[in-house]
Amino acid sequence: MNTPPSPPGAAPVDGRSVRIGALVPLSPPGWVEAGRHLLAGLELAARDVNDAGGIGGSPLELVVRDTAADPRRAAAAVDELAGLGVTAVAGEYHSVVARAAASRADALGLPFLCSSAVLDALTDRPTRWVARLPPAQSHGWEIYADFLLGEGHRRIAVAAEPSVYWAAGTRILRDHLAPRGACVLELDARGLTPAALCDALADRGATALLLLVGFPEPAVSIVKSVRADRRLADLRVGAPAGQPEFAAWAGLLGEDGTAVPFLRYRPERLTPLGARVEKALGERLGQEPSFVAFEGYDTITVLADALRTQGGDRVRIAESWPSIAVEGTRGQIRFSRTPDISVWQWAWPAVQVVERDPADPDRLRILHTG
Repeated sequence: MNTPPSPPGAAPVDGRSVRIGALVPLSPPGWVEAGRHLLAGLELAARDVNDAGGIGGSPLELVVRDTAADPRRAAAAVDELAGLGVTAVAGEYHSVVARAAASRADALGLPFLCSSAVLDALTDRPTRWVARLPPAQSHGWEIYADFLLGEGHRRIAVAAEPSVYWAAGTRILRDHLAPRGACVLELDARGLTPAALCDALADRGATALLLLVGFPEPAVSIVKSVRADRRLADLRVGAPAGQPEFAAWAGLLGEDGTAVPFLRYRPERLTPLGARVEKALGERLGQEPSFVAFEGYDTITVLADALRTQGGDRVRIAESWPSIAVEGTRGQIRFSRTPDISVWQWAWPAVQVVERDPADPDRLRILHTG
């Protein structure tokens, strides 16, 4: 849990630096590729802030902690970062981990801007200390459900592992689909082998299968089994949580991983800032940046604006959420109170349903927007 070296071009860290804690999954069982993209965005934005003079002439320093997808480790990191005097905490990709971090930040009175986690119930109670950039899970997954309905699916299977996040996704889908004449068939991805899962899909007449499971396993094995089963040749496979966004998906599945729709939180056209950042992130990552990298960049852009206007006072930063209006990579970012959401929420960033093109697995094509 040591702080990694400062990114190239960042101002040197000294006693006058303005410190932001950054929570990122950088080791297993965390999704390391997602964490790498998130950190690239955070670091690039910090470098840009420092190249532009920092915060009131002082350099911005990221104090990075690896959560490894462990809620207890994340909560402990928040405690540590608060003791180190950070002005705010940012980041995290995994929803259950972000929930633990948000709850601890709320208890400590430490501003936390969540970069990528979408679980609706990020905290148990309304809080002034926490704000979030990505859309709530209910918002994005209802858009995904509408996409499935538009394709004509009425018997939709979910292969799910035990998790608060996957259970919430199943509930959102069922509540949205049932009134519209569709049903959700639940299959235990932990209890069934991929072959048994294929048998259940064929027996129950599902026309779509949603993967609510971990990556690479069991997602890769399930996809390969389904693609090889002639009974399921017309089955639509989907992954609303976004696993196919990352290069590892294409690398492990090749053509089998194409035509698997997932949610992506970016507009068809980025802002001028976004276009510049996209190029810089691509050079930094050595590959096409995911929407998670843009979320990381936008996180620091928002916090830098709050720090410039409010100084390093934690209370003032938290009180500034509703007054923030910042041009990010994907549009203007403003926070508001949203029904049934306990944190300050950007309502809403653009939502797309996209898939890897069977004719070119490296190309993503947009299927639906919401």
